[in-house]
Amino acid sequence: MELSAELGPLAALAGTWEGDQGVDLAYSHSRDQAKETPFRERITFEPFGPVENGSQVLFGLDYTTKAWPIGEADPFHMEVGYWLWDAASSLVMRCFMVPRGVTVLAGGTASTDARELRMSAEAGSGVFGVLNNPYLDEAAKTVRYELTVRIGDDGSFSYEEDTVLDFQGQSAPFHHTDRNTLRRV
Repeated sequence: MELSAELGPLAALAGTWEGDQGVDLAYSHSRDQAKETPFRERITFEPFGPVENGSQVLFGLDYTTKAWPIGEADPFHMEVGYWLWDAASSLVMRCFMVPRGVTVLAGGTASTDARELRMSAEAGSGVFGVLNNPYLDEAAKTVRYELTVRIGDDGSFSYEEDTVLDFQGQSAPFHHTDRNTLRRV
């Protein structure tokens, strides 16, 4: 299905991408400290639309991603969700769920031809927000999510994301960060 014009800045992402330059900085409970994990990743974006919400019309990308620590066969991270474009409001959105029981709807403004996308979500927000399962809400609550995507002219895209967590018993929030550069396959 050809939807390039309707996808706005998301059109450049349609397809399958892989990258092995990922770095995940996460808290390791067994080590009681932050740990960096190099990883490889595969993301597939499938165009769809239109989706009509009254006068709002959305086009988007259905996506899945899996990430594996370098040299390992089992993924340590998976996501399913949608990237959405609302041309009338110049809004780009990403809604996804991870199997830990966290759901995020992040958003931000962008132009139709943007090569950099910024989206964020905040726990407790009724618009762009984060939901945690009851256990994580107490033990390791995601309180903020920020994403920056850069679409390169060389057939690549890169991202940096910061998932801010409040761990039970810790006074300062922890910044779980991920970054990678991917190329179309």
